[in-house]
Amino acid sequence: MKNTILSFVKTNTSLLVFISLMLVFRSAVADWNDVPTGSMKPTIVEGDRILINKMAYDLKLPFSQKTLVNFADPKRNDIVIFESEAAKKRLVKRVIGIPGDTVSMVNNQLSINHQVADYTIVSRKKNYTLSQESIAGNTHLIRTKVQPGNANQPRRANFREITIPAGFYLMMGDNRDNSADSRSIGLVPREEIIGRSNKVVFSLNYEQYLVPRSERFLKAI
Repeated sequence: MKNTILSFVKTNTSLLVFISLMLVFRSAVADWNDVPTGSMKPTIVEGDRILINKMAYDLKLPFSQKTLVNFADPKRNDIVIFESEAAKKRLVKRVIGIPGDTVSMVNNQLSINHQVADYTIVSRKKNYTLSQESIAGNTHLIRTKVQPGNANQPRRANFREITIPAGFYLMMGDNRDNSADSRSIGLVPREEIIGRSNKVVFSLNYEQYLVPRSERFLKAI
């Protein structure tokens, strides 16, 4: 058995080195992440495979969460991937609040450092509204069950003012009424963040027998 293993290693050295380097690359440099839920709609949809830049903020020891070199910290509006201890799984969310920010939400209307977000309705569907949210110099689309600022919002559309301590971030999904984010799992520790995404690599339509969505290939997010 030992001789068989040694023989295999000798005859496949190049292949094994290539596989090892690829595993190190995916662990510490870049990878992709499957998105199985709609918590980031309309920005990211079910079936998207998003690119993860694992060196956006840190250089980590391969196959671990140990930081070797810190390059930068997440900024508001970044889409980040993190290994959530509270949720017991990897999540993809948008950074809404950074350390030192004071954040609150009333009827799905955000306030950051006492600056209230502006909302422009893009479209209305039967069960939800798409709006452009503009706050703190950032603009992106969000999805809500009714227009932000209206009464009779879902319970998750409100939270009291909180000042974010050092080393933590407030994360939210763009699909505001259907996202398990900091409103349910709490603030996210800096060390849980593994990278940033700004592009869809490719996408498969779960509702159409995994047919590729060519219009979403290499789409910026």
